[in-house]
Amino acid sequence: MVAYALSILAAGGVVVLAALLFRKVRRAEDDRDPGGPSAGHAGAMLSALFLLVFAIAIIVPWTTADAARQNTHAESQAAVNAYWAAAALPPDDARQVRSALRDYITFVVRDEWPLMAQGHMDPVGAARMDALRGRVSALTVSGTDQEDAKTDLLSHLGALSSARAQRAADAAATPPDGLLFLTVLTGLVVLVFPFMAGARPRGLTLLPMLAMGALLGFGVYLTWDISHAFAGPLAVGPAPFQAALQEFSRIGGSM
Repeated sequence: MVAYALSILAAGGVVVLAALLFRKVRRAEDDRDPGGPSAGHAGAMLSALFLLVFAIAIIVPWTTADAARQNTHAESQAAVNAYWAAAALPPDDARQVRSALRDYITFVVRDEWPLMAQGHMDPVGAARMDALRGRVSALTVSGTDQEDAKTDLLSHLGALSSARAQRAADAAATPPDGLLFLTVLTGLVVLVFPFMAGARPRGLTLLPMLAMGALLGFGVYLTWDISHAFAGPLAVGPAPFQAALQEFSRIGGSM
């Protein structure tokens, strides 16, 4: 924050220095008109700055949510692949592994998903995944088919664990520090700039100002509301995991 404050002071100092220097170098007229070149140039630049910050504040969460949505599909597919791979294990082991996978996915949908809207995961989920991988690693199998099935299963569980780690990162992801504050600040500056420049709108001329203020307020609120991948209007839902549970039932019924 100190660096930000110093950069603002430095930019303000440049403006003051330029005003003093050009006043001495050549003759110029005072610009007190709210629609004059100074106010027009400053207004255009402030509007451009707000649009730039606003675009970043929208694009960053949108991109994060899109990546999180793709990752949930990859994670659920890894669970389905692991469920299929368990079929070639000894019958008792296959039932245990499949039961553990069903319990894990059910836990994610029912218990863990609401927590992700708050930006964190349930450590119980990671413990369950570690326990399952450890159990599969300790399985005693015989024959080439069962060895291959165990190897494939461990590979799918590894992909599932990696996708879970990425989901944890997506749940904790937030826009860059200060971006939301800068969005609010630039929005307020754009809103009050005409008054700062000396304009005094009256009557019907207030309607465009009110409309602009309402839209700016909505836009600023939107940037805050979509700042988390698993909460708000862009929230990533557990539909892929619910579909995986349905796939488990279908696979179990077809065996």
